[in-house]
Formats: sequence, structure tokens, C-alpha cells
Amino acid sequence: MKAFQLLAHGIPGTFALCDLPAPQPGPDEVVVRVRACGLNRLDLWLEEAGLPMPLALPRTPGGEIAGEVLVPGAQVRGWPPGERVAVQSNLFCGDCEACRAGDESLCRHSQMLGVQRDGGFAEQVVVPARALVRLPAGVDFETSAALTLAGSTAMHMLTQRTQVPAGAWVLVIGAASGVGSAAIQIAKQLGARVISTGSTAAKRALALTLGAEFAVDSTSAHWPAEVRRLTGKRGADLIVEHVGGEVLVKCFDCLARNGTIVTCGATAGREVPLKLWPFFVKQQRLVGSYSRSRADLEATLAWAAAGKLRPVRDAVFPLDEAAAAFARLRSREALGKVLVVP
Repeated sequence: MKAFQLLAHGIPGTFALCDLPAPQPGPDEVVVRVRACGLNRLDLWLEEAGLPMPLALPRTPGGEIAGEVLVPGAQVRGWPPGERVAVQSNLFCGDCEACRAGDESLCRHSQMLGVQRDGGFAEQVVVPARALVRLPAGVDFETSAALTLAGSTAMHMLTQRTQVPAGAWVLVIGAASGVGSAAIQIAKQLGARVISTGSTAAKRALALTLGAEFAVDSTSAHWPAEVRRLTGKRGADLIVEHVGGEVLVKCFDCLARNGTIVTCGATAGREVPLKLWPFFVKQQRLVGSYSRSRADLEATLAWAAAGKLRPVRDAVFPLDEAAAAFARLRSREALGKVLVVP
């Protein structure tokens, strides 16, 4: 089979389209024929060795997989060949206390698909059967691949880690990102008034088409003041943040009293200063959010099937042009998800 592999770290990394033996499933695994795979910030961190863990190479990136069951393992039941599936990218053990409680996002033995084991930028991938979710009727492979990781991350942030009161002001950072574009739609469906940010006019226009009432220019040093102005000096009740660094610091400048910031990323920096006095005087909350549970993924796909959540697709690349897909995401010009289709 063909697989697009990272051979050496760098910006850009060294990639090659390789001929590899077809993968064979273990007893509780399945081989999935990959029909579409989304590109994610995690793939860029893998490329540049930007994750705080050992990264073995060569590695096939890609965690946002949709496809069909090709070969089930000897002990696998209920997943016949041809079944249309999405793959949960946080591969969980199924045995620890968190997994038994249905919160696989807290699994103590989880692995990231496409980072710690080979992922979906290939014609085939082998994954544990417990990581499969059936695709609802009406959800195509590209829609699934564009929502499986980023969309379910936003779902986890807004329905599990926090709650969205009807009528609340919700600020979503980065409208054109996978998490941001999904979070705008989810918050709007839950009854919020949404503001988003974008670094270009096109990204801000996208925010408005997705349901945001306002979109502010994130390249302006004064964007937090603009959020406060738009909310009548109240500030945002809930902020969906996935960038980290100075962006997270600025989020506190436009957070309402008794407000919450939920964060799931650290692209712009992993260490930030926190002014404790206003934090506790205003009784604010900073909530971490990581990954997703199976229920989050199922809810994301169900919302997509019902027309309540749609992916924003920037570009689709064939497998032999996956390096160009990486370049597209790295450029920060993408409006929505970049996909690779073997």
C-alpha cells in the first residue's frame, strides 16, 4: 500500500510517499481502508518535533480518519467489511477507570493516532476496533474527516467541560480553524450570542457566515477592548480558546465576571502569566479540555447528519500531494479544514 511518511523532523519536515506492506490486524483490531483524512495542528507539531514526548520515525501522520472496514481481526464482532466508519483519534485502553466510566479523554494509557502510532495518510490503517464509530447515513467521508477530531474537540469543550447558558456571550478564538469553526456553530445552536476572531477579512467573513454576530480583528492590539464594547462592557461569559500564549492572556482582558475560559491548545506558547488578584476577585474560571469521549464523537456526527453542524473545507489534496497539504496548513491561510484523500 501507499503511505505518506515523515522521515525527519523540520519546518518543513522530510516526507516520502512509500510502498509499505499492507497492515495486518491483531485479534481486537481492524484494517480500515482510508477514504479521507483531515490535517490537524497535531500533524504540524509532529512534523517539527514540537510535542513533549519521544517521537519515533518514520511515522505516518493523520488522525482524522474516515473510511471503510477492510479486514476485521479474529476476535472482532459487529464490524463487517464495508462498514462505513470514523476513527476516534485518541486511542484509549478501554480498561482504566476513566474508560470504564465512559470518559476516554482521561484514559491513562491513551495514544494519539498519527503521532504515537501510524495514522491515516495512507491507503490503509490498522486501529483497535473499540476506536470505531459508525458513520450516520448522509455523512460522507470528507465531512467526517473534517469533523472527527476538531469538531468533537469543540463538542467536548462546550458540552462536557463547560455549559453554554442560553443568551450568553461566547467568544470563539480563531474562526477559520477546525475547532473555531465548529465551536461557533455549536455555541449558536445552544442559544449563545457568538463573537469570533480572525486575522484577515476573509476569516472574519467566514465567522459571520457560520453564525457569529460579530467578528473582531485579532491582529489589532485592542481586540479585547472591542469585545468588551460589543458586549456592553460586560465581557464574554464563555471563551473558547485553543491558541495559548499571549492570546490566552488577552482573553482574561475581555472575560466577564463569573466567566469561564475553556482551553485546549498551546500553539502560541505553553507558559503564560496569570494575574491572580482579578482572577479570584471576579470569580473567573480557567478550564482545561483535552481530546474527546466516544459520546462526543457520536454527538458530533449526529449533529452533522441532522444539518446542525457542517464542516468548513479549505482544500482537498490527493495522497501524493500531502506535502502541499502540510504547506497549506503551515501557511496559516487556510479557511477551514485541509483534507487528504488517498
